[in-house]
Amino acid sequence: LQEVTASSRHYVDRLFDLDPQKVLQGVIDMKNAVIGNNKQKANLIVLGAVPRLLYLLQQESSSTELRTECAVVLGSLAMGTENNVKSLLDCHIIPALLQGLLSPDLKFIEACLRCLRTIFISPVTPEDLLYTDATVISHLMALLSRSRYTQEYICQIFSHCCKGPDHQTILFNHGAVQNIAHLLVSTSYKVRMQALKCFSVLAFENPQVSMTLVNVSVDGELLPQIFVKMLQRDKPIEMQLTSAKCLTSMCRAGAIRTDDPCIVLKTLPCLVRMCSKDRLLEERVEGAETLAYLIETDVELQRMASITDHLIVMLADYFKYPSSVSAITDIKRLDHDLKHAHELRQAAFKLYASLGANDEDIRKKIIETENMMDRIVNGLSESSIKVRLAAVRCLHSLSRSVQQLRTSFQDHAVWKPLMKVLQNAPNEILVVASSTLCNLLLEFSPSKEPILESGAIELLCSLTQSENLALRVNGIWALMNMAFQAEQKIKSDILRGLSTEQLFQLLSDSDVNVLMKTLGLLRNLLSTRPHIDHIMSTHGKQIMQAVTLILEGEHNIEVKEQTLCILANIADGTTAKELIMTNDDILQKIKYYMSHSNAKLQLAAMFCISNLIWNEEEGSQERQDKLRDMGIVDILHKLSQSSDPNLCDK
Repeated sequence: LQEVTASSRHYVDRLFDLDPQKVLQGVIDMKNAVIGNNKQKANLIVLGAVPRLLYLLQQESSSTELRTECAVVLGSLAMGTENNVKSLLDCHIIPALLQGLLSPDLKFIEACLRCLRTIFISPVTPEDLLYTDATVISHLMALLSRSRYTQEYICQIFSHCCKGPDHQTILFNHGAVQNIAHLLVSTSYKVRMQALKCFSVLAFENPQVSMTLVNVSVDGELLPQIFVKMLQRDKPIEMQLTSAKCLTSMCRAGAIRTDDPCIVLKTLPCLVRMCSKDRLLEERVEGAETLAYLIETDVELQRMASITDHLIVMLADYFKYPSSVSAITDIKRLDHDLKHAHELRQAAFKLYASLGANDEDIRKKIIETENMMDRIVNGLSESSIKVRLAAVRCLHSLSRSVQQLRTSFQDHAVWKPLMKVLQNAPNEILVVASSTLCNLLLEFSPSKEPILESGAIELLCSLTQSENLALRVNGIWALMNMAFQAEQKIKSDILRGLSTEQLFQLLSDSDVNVLMKTLGLLRNLLSTRPHIDHIMSTHGKQIMQAVTLILEGEHNIEVKEQTLCILANIADGTTAKELIMTNDDILQKIKYYMSHSNAKLQLAAMFCISNLIWNEEEGSQERQDKLRDMGIVDILHKLSQSSDPNLCDK
C-alpha cells in the first residue's frame, strides 16, 4: 500500500500549492489519472484528497474553473465502488454540492448536479438527504429550465430519491408534474427517458398523482397519449417498459379504466412482449412484475393476458433459461444471469398468481404447464425470501380451485412443504401461507387429514394469539374450516388447544372479522347432537357466558345473528337444551330478539324456540309450558300476521 500510495501522493500534494494555476493543473491531472481507474480512486481517497477537494470547491476565492474541475473529480471518485461513495458521504459532500447549486455559473452547476446524481443513484446513499432542507427541492425545480443537462440530472435524482408516499407528496406539492411534463417531448432522448422514469415513480400506487396526470397535456396532447406513443415497438425497450409502468399505475389508481383501449390494446400486449425469452433478464423480470400488478384485481385483464402470445407457456421458460438467446455468447452476461435467475422465478410466480386469481380455466392451464407443481414446491424451500413469498402467493391463488385441491394438490402433497414454510417464517409469508392452509382445510380437500396429523392445530392456535391481525384472522378461519363436519376428537383437540381464556380473548377482539370467524368456529364445533352434548357438558358454562356477552354487547346484525344460530345449535342438543331452559336471562334475550326490528334476528331467535319444543323429544311438554308462560305464544301469533313471508311461515 505504501508503494502504491507514494506514487499517488504527488497528486494530493499539488492541491496544497500556493500558486492557484498549479493547483488547477494538479486537479486536471488528477481527473485524468482517476478516469476508469478504481485503484487510483481508492488511493487518492485514502490519502485524504476528498476534504481538500471539497475545501477548494467551497472557497469563494477559488476560480469557477477550479471549482468546476473539483466537482468533476469528486464525481469521478463517486463512480467507483460503494466504499468510495461512503467515504464521500462521510466528508459531508452532499451539503457542499447543494450549496454549489446557488452559484450563477451554469457549467459549475451542471458539474455539481452530475456529481450529486452519481452519489444519489448509489444504494448506500440515504434518499432522505435530499429532503432535509425544504428549499432544495424548489431550487432544483427552478434549475430544470437551465439546460438539458440540468434536466437530465435533476430528473434522475428525483426518480432515485422518490421512495414511498411521503417523498411523492413532497415532489408533487413542489410542482413536479407541471415542471417535468414538458420534458417528455424534449429533443434529447436522455431527458425524455429520465422524465418518464420520474413519472413512473411518482405515480406508483399514488391515486393523487395518477388522477392529476390524466388531465395534463403537453403541446395539446394528453399525457396518456404521449405514454402510449412511447410504448410503440420501434421505441427503445427501457422506454416501452417505463411508459407501460406509468399507464399501469394510472390504471390501478382508477385514473384509466381497465377496459380502456390504451390498457387493453397497448399496455398489456407491450408487457407480455417483455416476457419473451429474447429479452434480457431484467426486462423479463420487470415486464412480468408490472403485468402481475396490472391484472392483479381484474378478471377480464387476467383472461386477456392468459391468451396473449401463449404467455402461460412462455413463463415456464423463466425457470429454464435465465439468459436470453442473444446473451448466450456473452460470458459476463451469462454469469450475471445465473446469479440473478432467482429474480426470474420470483417474477414468474407473481405473474402466475395474478393470472390464476379468479378464473378456473386459467388455473387449470397453469397447473398443466410442465412440472408446475414441482416448481412451486421447490420454490417454497428456496433460500431467497422473495422467491418463497412469491411461490406461496402462487400456491394460494391456485388453492382457490376446488378441482385442483382434489387433484394436483393431493398428488404433490403440497401441504408438507407448506407446513414447513409455516414454521418460523416472517409475517408476510405467514399471512399468505396461512390463507393457503385455510383453503387446504376445506371440507372437500383430501389434504385435511394429513395436515391434522402433522400438528396443525397447535400451529393455528398459536397464530390466533398473534399481534398481527391478518394472522389472527387466518388462524381462526383455518380452525373454523377444520372443525366443519369434523369428528368429535378433532373438535375436542381444537377446544383444548385454544383454551377458554383464548376463546374469550378472540370473542372480545376489536376486529369484527376475528369475531365472526370465532363464532363460525363455535357454530361448527356445536354441530351434530352427540358433539353438542359432549362439548356443552365440558365447556357449557363458558360458552353460555360468551353468548350472553355478545348478545348484550354493541355488535352488528351479522354478529348477533351468528350468535343466535349458535344458541339454536345448543337448543338442538339432547342434554344441552337444559343449559338454555335453566338460564332465564338467555330465554329473555331470545324473546327480545323475536320482536326485534330486523327479520334476520327474528328468524334466528325463532330457530332457538323451534329446537326447544319438538313434541317427540323428552321433556318437551315442560319446556313448552315454560315458554308459554313467558308470553312466547303471543309473540308467535303476532308474527304470523307479519308481511314477511319467511317470518310468517316459521
